[in-house]
Amino acid sequence: MPVRLRLREILAEKGITQRELARLMNVRPNTISHLCSDKVNAAYFDTLEQLCKTLDIQLHDLIVMEEE
Repeated sequence: MPVRLRLREILAEKGITQRELARLMNVRPNTISHLCSDKVNAAYFDTLEQLCKTLDIQLHDLIVMEEE
């Protein structure tokens, strides 16, 4: 079962741009762009924690396991 980040969908639901999230988190826009892509295969725990805090979401809202 592939693991996927729902970051792109969450940003759309909250009306936040990738660039705005990058500014709020004090990270490069390229970092957020990569995390929103389908090519992401790893993320640091502290980055996931910072995403959850910034977006006011739970980790289980961010990470999903998809059927193959």
